[in-house]
Amino acid sequence: MCGIIGYVGNRPAEEILVAGLQKLEYRGYDSAGVAILIPDNGVKKVRAVGNLDGLRGALEEADLSATDEPDLDGKFTGIAHTRWATHGRVTEANAHPHGDESGKVQIVLNGIVENYVRLKEKLEEDGVVFTSETDAEVVSHLIARYFEGDLTDAVRKAYADLRGHYSIVAMHTDTPGVLVGARKETPLIVGIGEGENFIASAIPAFMNETRLVLEIDNGEIVTITPSGVEITKIDGEPVERAPEAVEWDEETAEKGGYDTFMMKEIHEQPEAIAETILDRLTDDDSVDLSDIGFGDDVFRQAKRIVIVACGTSYHAGLVGRYAIERWARVPVEMDIASEYRYRDPVIGENDLVIGITQSGETADTLAAMRLARDRGAKVLAITNIMGSQVTRDADAVLFTRAGLEIGVAATKTFVAQVAAMYLVALRLAELRGNLGFSEVSRLINELRAIPEKMEATIDSESERMLEIAKLHYDQKFFLYLGRHIGLPVCLEGALKLKEVSYIPTDAYAAGEMKHGPIALLDESTPVVCVATDSPILDKVLSNMEEVKARGADVIAVATEGDDRVSKVSEETISVPRTDWVLQPLVAILPLQLLAYHVARLNGHNVDQPRNLAKTVTVE
Repeated sequence: MCGIIGYVGNRPAEEILVAGLQKLEYRGYDSAGVAILIPDNGVKKVRAVGNLDGLRGALEEADLSATDEPDLDGKFTGIAHTRWATHGRVTEANAHPHGDESGKVQIVLNGIVENYVRLKEKLEEDGVVFTSETDAEVVSHLIARYFEGDLTDAVRKAYADLRGHYSIVAMHTDTPGVLVGARKETPLIVGIGEGENFIASAIPAFMNETRLVLEIDNGEIVTITPSGVEITKIDGEPVERAPEAVEWDEETAEKGGYDTFMMKEIHEQPEAIAETILDRLTDDDSVDLSDIGFGDDVFRQAKRIVIVACGTSYHAGLVGRYAIERWARVPVEMDIASEYRYRDPVIGENDLVIGITQSGETADTLAAMRLARDRGAKVLAITNIMGSQVTRDADAVLFTRAGLEIGVAATKTFVAQVAAMYLVALRLAELRGNLGFSEVSRLINELRAIPEKMEATIDSESERMLEIAKLHYDQKFFLYLGRHIGLPVCLEGALKLKEVSYIPTDAYAAGEMKHGPIALLDESTPVVCVATDSPILDKVLSNMEEVKARGADVIAVATEGDDRVSKVSEETISVPRTDWVLQPLVAILPLQLLAYHVARLNGHNVDQPRNLAKTVTVE
């Protein structure tokens, strides 16, 4: 979720690069940096923690006036970056750009290098001394070792060594006026100018300079100079692609061409999951949580787990409870943080308390975690924000890596929290011996495949959910029903609908329907049922039959290939098949889309729902 901007051309680079970073601030960041090639004097690099004011101050102190004159070829070259921390603390040393030992190679990276530990170990065996805690630094050292005068060839060879999802841009002091980029799944865009060219992670970075763009596809290498752009596939085969003119305004550009941040963030969910899980799943099919802050003994010795959270985070915790109890066979207590903190809970030193808070600043969750820690429990925080209060209050921290979420209604942060809970559940199961290696391996490989399945679901179901929304957007009430792992999906889907559409909803355990909610049903009631594959699907189908018998319209989310569900529903949305405990990551997507389209059809601003705040920092 980091921001990248690079420039080659006939104008001083510093101002262009900083202006580009400013246009990428909406992506979120905790540090920033600039590297500019200075004629006959190598690279000048300036980095700073915090917002761009800090970087500007550092640039003033550094005085890059030597870059006011181009080199003999009339070329200015520079790269810049805003970092959303994933590997390593928020420090100047961990800020990008990163270089090799000589400083000749400089790179910026957006994404995750999953195999960086093994690459780093091999480089250290060869005598490389690393200066940061990041995964990105290995890229600069690899490129330096492969460089024999051709930067494009060096980047191509380094790319072949890397596993993960990332985009990189590199420069070398021996090739002024040349930037080389590579894309593996995360966005990379080239801007075409006159006598100058740009490369960035998003169009807003250079939109004030040019609106003529080339999108780089997955598995492509791009070389830009002031006079041209060359794209090749990873094997060196040339790619011919014509630039396209973009007519977006600035607001639309920040939204990636989507109408709203909420829709943009729905589409960012596969990337958010990939960033959160992939490099924590090892080549030998294990879960690596060595960076969270405490050792495996805490997981081994926990007699009970308590999860505290609020709102959407509470729903993610519920998914985690089912996964932990099924896989690790550890008893789990789930509580709303605002209730837990006031009920004088029984807690002790053999308990592990997990607090989930997207912002890391949720007042009730922080208070609940402090209470538990004061009474001797070990506390693990799951959060999206480095440096937030929860990171100082917990014994250990597992960071989700969803990037900044601007829409008030949580989407990508919810799935990232669920994914983080799956990592905890699988690690517990491994350490306590409750699942054999073959079963852990199977689940890990199912989890690895989830981002691709999520992307396919979003692409295939958005229009379908719009059509379903058109049938029901003017209804006064929706009922959501699910059982077991489907219940938290229903709770979250119902919350999304009420948050952005202001339509009253009720989400219930389907087995409890006859204990009250069935009285709400009539022929005008849409009933949304999560009926994905599970050991209790027959029970869910029976509940759906009862709903249908009352004349309600049943909208069902089912696993692809299961024809039983469509026989008892008016509309059926199929999601890709995966292990049934993992299904919430795909099952929630149609419900997010339904809420989005219902709200938009009713004319509401989905990014800023009335009365709601993104972060609840008071009781």
